[in-house]
Amino acid sequence: MVEPSTPAPPREPAATAPPRPVFDRRRAWLITALIVAFMLINYADKSVLGLAAVPIMDELGISNSTYGMISSSFALLFSLSGLIVGFVSARVSSRVLLFTMAVVWAVAQLPVLIVASVPALVAGRVLLGAAEGPAASMSMHALYKWFPANLRGLPSALQISGAALGTLFAAPVVTWLITGFGWRSAFLVLAVTSVVWSLVWWRVGHDGPYGEDRMPGARDDASRDRDRDRDGSGDRDGDGGGNPDRDGDRGRERALAPASAPRDRLPYRRLLLNGTVLGSIAGAFGASWALALSHAWLPVYLRTQLDLTPGAAAGLISAISGFSLVLLLSVPPLVDRLRRRGRSARWSTGAPQGIAVVLAAVAMATFPFVDGTAPHLVLLALAFGGHAIVFPLHYMTASAVVPPRQRGAVFGVVAATGTLPGLVAPYLTGRLLDSADSAGTGYTHAFLLSAAVMLVCGLLALAAIRPERDARRLGPAVPAESPLTNAPQADGSKPLAQ
Repeated sequence: MVEPSTPAPPREPAATAPPRPVFDRRRAWLITALIVAFMLINYADKSVLGLAAVPIMDELGISNSTYGMISSSFALLFSLSGLIVGFVSARVSSRVLLFTMAVVWAVAQLPVLIVASVPALVAGRVLLGAAEGPAASMSMHALYKWFPANLRGLPSALQISGAALGTLFAAPVVTWLITGFGWRSAFLVLAVTSVVWSLVWWRVGHDGPYGEDRMPGARDDASRDRDRDRDGSGDRDGDGGGNPDRDGDRGRERALAPASAPRDRLPYRRLLLNGTVLGSIAGAFGASWALALSHAWLPVYLRTQLDLTPGAAAGLISAISGFSLVLLLSVPPLVDRLRRRGRSARWSTGAPQGIAVVLAAVAMATFPFVDGTAPHLVLLALAFGGHAIVFPLHYMTASAVVPPRQRGAVFGVVAATGTLPGLVAPYLTGRLLDSADSAGTGYTHAFLLSAAVMLVCGLLALAAIRPERDARRLGPAVPAESPLTNAPQADGSKPLAQ
């Protein structure tokens, strides 16, 4: 008589089957386009101070050290906010986080429009840095929620390409605004652009089906947002699961995937101290040093040392950004193909990070001593653009050894520690310029110091990033969607070979 209870077990797979993610190609690429625009605005905001540096320094009568301090103030809360928001992302939807960041970007441009002074510039840059600190990691985190692990190479490259596009288009446009309407006009236009993007994102942006489930409070908020969405397109794609809500926390854990490990969390100490994450941080640190230097001082160097006009300097900066964009769009898809063919993650995604930073370091140390115009410009492009592939790849290697529920927090830590150069490099360069016998000597010292830092970071990344090894050491908590597992992919494709 109790036999009818035996059909109950087949319902268990039915409970876990619906949450298996379904790849919505059209929606995923729409979100990708918005996130690329998000990153474009992000990097335009970062670069505007450097592009306007010469007229600002002339108008306010500030020294190299003071300008370096203003530029470095951007990073004062940059890393800390990236770290904090990384942990907050486990409870707050990516839709809310990215919307809030963009609104604050707009507000951060206002102080200098009210009163042009060093304190106003510092206040605006500190606020902007606090709001942009989590931008790269959280937008990548949001993007990963829309793509399975084996399809993330191109979207990751496009997300990071927003940085190159930001400088590619911002350099000539912002320079045109500065020369035609004054440097304040550039800040105003960027503020308006951030507001427009935030409104579009609030209407369209939702969390995708891949990745971790959020805690009860955040899930309820996301559910209410989706209920208000008239077309219903975000209901199934909103936050990574549907039915498990009724089963409480256990239902949410089952929603990850049938192949997920029973224990899907690890101590953060183990995650952050494994070689792959540390190597990813080292690679990002070296690349970020060159990036911070290019934002703060490359426009000034081109204007004052190479005697380029504002338009010519903007054109060269755009050319370097174009070179970075080519790298970003070509290398990660190639990496994906290598992984599908069975190449290890160490050599397909880890080694390129270290090699890119080492090559950029060599170019950084060489170009100050090269006289020919063409070789000088080629080395300049390699020094300030060749490291670009590190940014998408270091997220890929870090995500390979992190459980999905903890990925946002680890991305925040990686971004926070990897971007500390923004706090040091601009100010240190200003001090070297003011203390040197000449500006040329000061720039040479700054470039050699930068090359040394980048060289060490590149070698550390090359030696430490070993995702397969670290995934085995971390055990069964490695995400089922990781390219290092043998579990079938959520979109039905074959698993990647180890």
